[in-house]
Amino acid sequence: MKRILFPTDFSEAATNAFVHALEFAKSIDGELVLLHAFELPIYDNQYFPENYMIIYESIELAEFEHFKDELPKLRAIAQKRNLGDIRMTHRLMDGGLMFAVEKAIKEDKIDYVIMGTEGATGWIDALFGTNTTAVISDVDIPVFSVPVNAKFKSIKNIAFTTRFRPKDKKALKKVLKLAKKLNAKVKCLYVKTDSSDVSKEIIKEWENEFANDAVEFNVVFSDEVKESILDFILYKEINVLTMLTYKRSFFENLFHHSLTKDCAASLDIPILAIPIE
Repeated sequence: MKRILFPTDFSEAATNAFVHALEFAKSIDGELVLLHAFELPIYDNQYFPENYMIIYESIELAEFEHFKDELPKLRAIAQKRNLGDIRMTHRLMDGGLMFAVEKAIKEDKIDYVIMGTEGATGWIDALFGTNTTAVISDVDIPVFSVPVNAKFKSIKNIAFTTRFRPKDKKALKKVLKLAKKLNAKVKCLYVKTDSSDVSKEIIKEWENEFANDAVEFNVVFSDEVKESILDFILYKEINVLTMLTYKRSFFENLFHHSLTKDCAASLDIPILAIPIE
């Protein structure tokens, strides 16, 4: 059974993403691990010699009570959607979000992470200014980023933007494996600009290799990359947009990543980040 980590701060964005996490767990016969992380403030104990530990204990207790009070609300959401049988376990952890997520991934043998995001005013903020981005950049498993306004829809069509590189092919195979579980189709998009160097032979090679898979390849000739992706998402009725995260060349792919995140945000659909070495 696949295990899905759902970090939550009980915000509106997190609650919205919880619905996506529940439905995703149902689709892949998975279970949820709910994680709430909190950081204790730093105090100089020379100024609080007598009640130093009392301060920390009171904060920990308050976080525990808050966590305990919020869990029934999430279970009520599951019951309302007839998903009360989805197995859920809970983790309350002291520490930063990344520390908690990485620890949970390792100890609970997590396969996917699903997180809510509030969005940002610009693509640079969207890329670097959120907890979701930190998680996407640091973990080695797929991460679903769910915008706060993205209402759940059954995943039928997954967009996969590609430049037909060998490492893209590895990612496509991962996406196809997931799509099969979801009974979804993968729709690849290559926006061929005047400076593009991908040959017809390479594209044909990919089409032949994946001829027996539920995937279609689309080539659009345009120098307006963002607009082409937006049109593709709209007219192909895309439910999830895939973003590839190259660990060793992350900054080389900034422009491509900014486009995919910006396009997804424009239409309020989840992003699936696939890590590729």
